[in-house]
Amino acid sequence: MANTSSRTLGLLSLLQTHRHWAGPELAERLGVSERTLRRDVERLRELGYPVGATRGTDGGYQLAPGAVLPPLLLDDEEAVALAVGVGDAAQSGVAGMEEASLRALTKVVRVLPPRLRARVDALRAVTRFAGGSGPVVASGVLTAVAQACRDEERLRFGYTARGSAPTDREVEPHRVVALGGRWYLVAYDLGRHDWRSFRLDRLTGPTATGTRFRPRLLPSEDAVAFVRAASGTPAPYTVEVLVHAPAARVRQAVGRWGTIEPLGRDGCRLTMTSTSLDWPTQALGNVGAEFEILGPPEFAAHVREWGARFLRGTDTPA
Repeated sequence: MANTSSRTLGLLSLLQTHRHWAGPELAERLGVSERTLRRDVERLRELGYPVGATRGTDGGYQLAPGAVLPPLLLDDEEAVALAVGVGDAAQSGVAGMEEASLRALTKVVRVLPPRLRARVDALRAVTRFAGGSGPVVASGVLTAVAQACRDEERLRFGYTARGSAPTDREVEPHRVVALGGRWYLVAYDLGRHDWRSFRLDRLTGPTATGTRFRPRLLPSEDAVAFVRAASGTPAPYTVEVLVHAPAARVRQAVGRWGTIEPLGRDGCRLTMTSTSLDWPTQALGNVGAEFEILGPPEFAAHVREWGARFLRGTDTPA
């Protein structure tokens, strides 16, 4: 059995990931008795974490807003900066970043007092991240929807589709997707008896109903593919290039918009993902080194087209 300190941190982490935990389920996850769980909850309260408890058949525990942020002790300015930064990172387009950043944002915002949540939303509204140009979604909306997805709990909200009147929806939420600078909820719409994708910037007042559901089979490869098909967003290209330059030089030119694998002192493999082939072409030009295109064929053709256009532009009129 884990020692008391590590078990308490484990309990705190679990309380941050779910809106509500049933007592027996939480004790089972921690591998302790319910009596030990009650003692651990009391330790968290003594440390300043407002852990709420309810009795009865639906009783359990949940972490109320206003707790300090574990495992680091952050002041107000640091907490706001962290929430804003993590929110932007979730839309950075970096492979594998979206889901982890959204989990982190959900944990952070859930324990922020209301006054700090308001500051986070205000700051994100006037600060634009270079990687995304879409509308800003309030942190409270984003985290409420993400939490309902994680808890497999039905969700109610108001929604205004483009060119339509506002409607009330009740859904079984599946996944939150960041795509093309926008946030989407993929969910089964109980009123329309079909799967839908909802833009979060058009969604208001998300409220968890407390009703759990058994997940349905999504009629698509994954949630991202479903949103692309519904919104008409083109599938991205994965460009792979062997660059004859040191990895540090390539990283300086490309930044975090590519994955770089060093291959000796003077070469590296560069991988970039983009819905447009113009940006990877420009990035390679910025490196200023010889390269070999490994794929896809569309990118090779695109670079040849750019090269031919530049050559024609250098022809001197007779």
